[in-house]
Amino acid sequence: MHEGRFVFSQLMDQLPIAAFRRAVRKYGGERYVKRFSCLDQFLCMAFAQLTGRESLRDIELCLRAHQSKLFHLGIRGHVARSTLADANEKRDWRIFAELAQHLIRTALPLYADEPLAGDLAQAAFVLDSTTVEVCLAAFPWAHAPHAGRGGIKLHTLLEVRSSIPTVIQLTDSRSHDVHMLDRVEPERGAIYLLDRGYLDFARLYRWHSAGAFFIMRAKKNLQARRRYSHPVEDRVRIVSDHTIVLARDVALAKYPAPLRRVRVRDPETGSRIVLLTNHFALRSTDIGALYRERWRIEIFFRWIKQHLRIKAFYGRTQNAVLVQVWIAVAVYVLIAILRKRLGSRSSLYEILQVLSVVLFEKTELECALQPNNSKFPAESDSNQLILFGD
Repeated sequence: MHEGRFVFSQLMDQLPIAAFRRAVRKYGGERYVKRFSCLDQFLCMAFAQLTGRESLRDIELCLRAHQSKLFHLGIRGHVARSTLADANEKRDWRIFAELAQHLIRTALPLYADEPLAGDLAQAAFVLDSTTVEVCLAAFPWAHAPHAGRGGIKLHTLLEVRSSIPTVIQLTDSRSHDVHMLDRVEPERGAIYLLDRGYLDFARLYRWHSAGAFFIMRAKKNLQARRRYSHPVEDRVRIVSDHTIVLARDVALAKYPAPLRRVRVRDPETGSRIVLLTNHFALRSTDIGALYRERWRIEIFFRWIKQHLRIKAFYGRTQNAVLVQVWIAVAVYVLIAILRKRLGSRSSLYEILQVLSVVLFEKTELECALQPNNSKFPAESDSNQLILFGD
């Protein structure tokens, strides 16, 4: 048996400790702290994310069951439910946000060679949001238009090749999605996949002027005049491909440049959608294929809601919720980095499930995550006794 370090310690070796400590000093995370450091807080919360702990009491009981191992896991402070609750409520959530952003910058180059629809070399991003509903009686700061119910909206800009979030903003559920177009700085030459909730011609024209491209669904009441018709290669998937200008004077004043309108058909269901884009160099089939990549963000939202703890919160204050969400994102990206550095072909879900049961084992991390494809031979040479003869 490998008499080395615990799997949890080997996983946390991927953390940028120097960058984390800079963030702690920047936001005064350990001012007047004597025993329970910010690193202790992160490690306890990361353990909770990896093992699916239900509450702070659950975290305390599980870690105290392994009291003799905590020092070797990197946890130096005394783990107590009240101490962890105070840390989540009082320590600035931006410490863990900066840690997650540093991990994101580390992870993106590792996935730069992943294939993209149409073999495009351009960067592609998906912008969308999801809402986690909470009770207003317990979370009075999470305002919502519905009486008795509140919500936390998670606005996310996802890099398509890696399925890693590059920008995350948390607001209450009243905040409209379109305001994220003001908060995201568009990258020149990149392609952004948007839902029709982001249709605002003034903001989109600002992105167009910055050299960014967008592909999004058009609204049914869009009024436009056709200027040109482009030849269509695949009549099964593409219904039409037109260059248009906006017909209404108010909309035309906000977006004076021409747009491209592509009608796409699903060959399996026969349903059609209308796409708007300012990218005229792409083939119409590539535009349809790229927009289908937008569902990666739906998979990302479903993944973190099902496998990480962001639907049931350990604390009720806004700071405690933000701390938990950013640590969940950091753990997600940490697993993505580990997957690439080990050259694993397993999915993030498979890696997470394995890690959840081997964190306290002393085995090589690469061996623990390697799928076991061994099969028992048809005829065994074991010394098992034969109870019944032929």
